[in-house]
Formats: sequence, C-alpha cells, structure tokens
Amino acid sequence: MYRFSSPTYLVAALGLTACVSTSVLASAVPADKFDLSQWKITLPMDADGNGKVDEIDVREIQNYQHPDYFYLDADGNMVFTVPNKASTTSGSSNTRSELRQMIRGTNKKIKTKAPANNFALAAHPNAKEFGAIGGKMEATLKVNHVAVEAGYPEKFPAYSVVVGQIHAGKDKKLIAEGNGFGWGNEPIKIYYKKFPNHDKGSVFWNYERNLEKDNPVRMDIAHPVWGNTWENPANPGDKGISLGEEFSYVINVHENTMYLTFTAEGHPTVEYEIDLSNNVDPNGKVDDKDHPKGYTGDWNYFKAGAYNQCSTKDDPGFWYTKCPGTGNWKEDKAAGHYTSVTFSKLELSPSEKPAK
Repeated sequence: MYRFSSPTYLVAALGLTACVSTSVLASAVPADKFDLSQWKITLPMDADGNGKVDEIDVREIQNYQHPDYFYLDADGNMVFTVPNKASTTSGSSNTRSELRQMIRGTNKKIKTKAPANNFALAAHPNAKEFGAIGGKMEATLKVNHVAVEAGYPEKFPAYSVVVGQIHAGKDKKLIAEGNGFGWGNEPIKIYYKKFPNHDKGSVFWNYERNLEKDNPVRMDIAHPVWGNTWENPANPGDKGISLGEEFSYVINVHENTMYLTFTAEGHPTVEYEIDLSNNVDPNGKVDDKDHPKGYTGDWNYFKAGAYNQCSTKDDPGFWYTKCPGTGNWKEDKAAGHYTSVTFSKLELSPSEKPAK
C-alpha cells in the first residue's frame, strides 16, 4: 500500500496517462501492518522546537513514520531505532522510540492518566472505573543493535535495551494521599543485554519493588530467561540470544496475576507467574522489603519498542552509564552509539485465564 504525499498526480480513470513518480508515492507506514489503534509513540527528537520530546498521538500515528526512528523494513516489520544522545522525556536521561498503550484510542475527552485510559488489577478498590482489568501484550522481535561503548561498563544497564514493559502511573495525587501508590514504578521490564566482546546477549526481565523513589531498598530485581541477568558479565554462550535472532514474549495480566511466557527457536520455553497484588515474588517467597500490596493501588499501561538503557549522563547514580554520543544521528549511527529493535508481531488483547 502506498500513500500519496502530494495531490499532483494523473488519474487513469479519467483517461489520462498514469504517471506517478516514486517521489510522490510515500512508503507504507507501521499502522498499515500493525494495529496501532491503541498506541501513541515517543520519539528521540524535538522537531517542533518546543523543548519537549516529540509524541505522535493515536490519530496521527495511523499515517506516520520516521525514516530513522520508526518505520517498516522491506519485510513489513516495525523498526524502532534510537541514538544514545537525543531528546528525552522529562525526568529521564534515557532515549526512546517507544509505544505507549492508549486504551482510549482517539477519544481525547478521556485524559491520558484517567482510569478509563489505563488498566488496573482486579484487587484495585476502584477497579470498575478503569478501561480494563489487566490485559495481554504479545510480541515477536529481534534486537538488531545495542550500544557498543559505555563509560561505566560495570553498571548493570550498560549495553542494554528494554523491549517491553508495564509502567505504573506516576501520580502526584496518589502520592499525596499517602496510600503507598503512584510512584511510577514498573512491575516488569524486559531486557536484552549484550556485551561488545560476546557473540550473544541475554534476555531477562526485572520486577521493581513498588516503593518511593528515595527508599534505599527500592530496586529492580532481575529474573533470567536466556543467558544471564544484568549483574553477570559472563559470556552466555549457547544459552544466549544473538543480535538478529527472533524471540517472543507474552505478558498476560489476568485479574491480579501476571503470567509470562518467553519462546525462541532452539531455546527452552520459560514461564513465570507473580501475583502483583501482594509481595510474594515469582519464586513463591515473601519479599518483606516490597510493598505488602504490590501494585494493587496503581494504574498501569503497556509499553513496547526500544527504550535505550545506555544513558549519556555522567553521574555516580546506578542508571547513568556515560555512554558516548554526539547528538548527530549520522555520526552516532556510524560509531554504533545507538540501539535498534525490529518487531514482526505486536498485539494487545484482553487478559486470558491460562489453561491449566
């Protein structure tokens, strides 16, 4: 499918010569191949110069692509690419080309943070007000490239990208109410990490304790899928996943439980389940440092794409890896200072009770 980027063309139906140059025809956009009716995207740029990172809303994304950061490849797959150094969202030093679930679709009468545009757990005291109780996201993808240099290579986020997550909403009102919710934490982030001197990388997922930002025990807890978790610099060998090797994940939040399934050809299927309404971890052990009600009181949404973890910020903090980048895309791409991910499948649907 092509789109006309200009009305200047000749119409064969009128008996005129069908002469449409390739410069007039625009290539297909991601929404032609993927259902993006409940997604908006954040891009690593500020094209309008308003001092804020650019976002393309649900209506606009139906006819949108960016030739560098968000487009279809020759096989009709959806590519997300992001340099280390570029515009970021407020409060973050990490760049992203990443979709954000919008249950409201194009209905802007519903605010982004409103319950009707987000999902909750069944245990939420006001669960009936939300756009959904739980939900399911399914993806098949391959990581094409991760940043190849880091000023602090020993920091866990170096050389990695987040390819899917659930984000709990950051909510000043909830925080002010003092009920232990609204800090904007993540019950899941799915990572791919590959050290430059390794042939293969690792896939793992992190659960973040649902605690306030300045709580010293608030942290991401990593769980293995294929290869190692982020604190382990050992070569994953044959247990790892190569760049360009396809794998799939399913995040299915049904009622209060998050069911995870990871599959890849030639690798064992890996499954987890965790009740997000309490502080029992995926191994069945009580984590007495986590919030006793988990994510019960939060509003949540899915995200997918390329969330680059190679921050260019030079700071002692855990997340700041001092990765190089000039801000010039052509130079940074040539130097390998970027990350890129290709999705062949991305679907949202209501949650399902797993078959036993």
